[in-house]
Amino acid sequence: MKFYSIGSLNIDYVYSVDHFVAPGETMSSEKMEIFPGGKGLNQSIALSKAGADVVHGAVLGNDGAFLAEVMEKAGVDVSKIKKIDAPSGHAIIQVNKAGQNCILLFAGTNHALDKKYVEDFLADAKEGDTVLLQNETNCLDVIFEIAHAKRLQIAFNPSPFNDVIKTLPLQYVNWWFCNEIEGEALFGSDDPETIADNFIKKYPESNLILTLGKNGSIFKNKDFQLYQPIIDAPRVDTTAAGDTFTGYFLNSVASGKDFATALKTATKASSIAISRKGASVSIPTADEVII
Repeated sequence: MKFYSIGSLNIDYVYSVDHFVAPGETMSSEKMEIFPGGKGLNQSIALSKAGADVVHGAVLGNDGAFLAEVMEKAGVDVSKIKKIDAPSGHAIIQVNKAGQNCILLFAGTNHALDKKYVEDFLADAKEGDTVLLQNETNCLDVIFEIAHAKRLQIAFNPSPFNDVIKTLPLQYVNWWFCNEIEGEALFGSDDPETIADNFIKKYPESNLILTLGKNGSIFKNKDFQLYQPIIDAPRVDTTAAGDTFTGYFLNSVASGKDFATALKTATKASSIAISRKGASVSIPTADEVII
């Protein structure tokens, strides 16, 4: 089974500042660092490090060539990434003395997908393969329809959440990866049990993985409801925790593991990720995730 991950690739420009820039103010930063970013990049790397066969789909500008190199070094097939002469997606991030951040996003080439690219990208996908998506690219409606027509599994992380998500053919989704905020927006409650119950009433043939931060995670489908507590770890940087969880859970299920084992494996992997600084560099390899 192969994973087709269509997702965002961002250049993160991180500026260390004394305080956030005020309107009309010009200020020098103390340091500037550049990091690979984007939920799509993190999820593909997590899948690959977990042991999955994953190919990444995206459009990338010339300024973002190093993003493809980072994924390729992690074992992701990047041969289908399209290069164009346009700015890549990026984020301008101010980090103040207290460690708080202020982020300005630019979608760039993440919003340059089109129907032909999606058709070409999924041309070799076979029934039972999985398409992994999140809400940082355009063309999601097209991807949903093409993937469903080819009888592919659809795994969807509706993040960042906006009203566009509710216009998608969500009945096609096989695997939902939501946090409490997304769960409340989609299923009308801030109570995890109610979110799970409302989910299964609306999508009885789908699977929900609901992450609850320090309160663990829930798996729900029409046959099972499982709970997994967190695995304690130092909280250094939580940036890639959710993406790590998603990649490791999906690979565990694809490898034939039961849902309880998949939950525990994903939880262990994300606990390692949050104990390290950085996003994609914090994602553990499979031999580190021993349960």
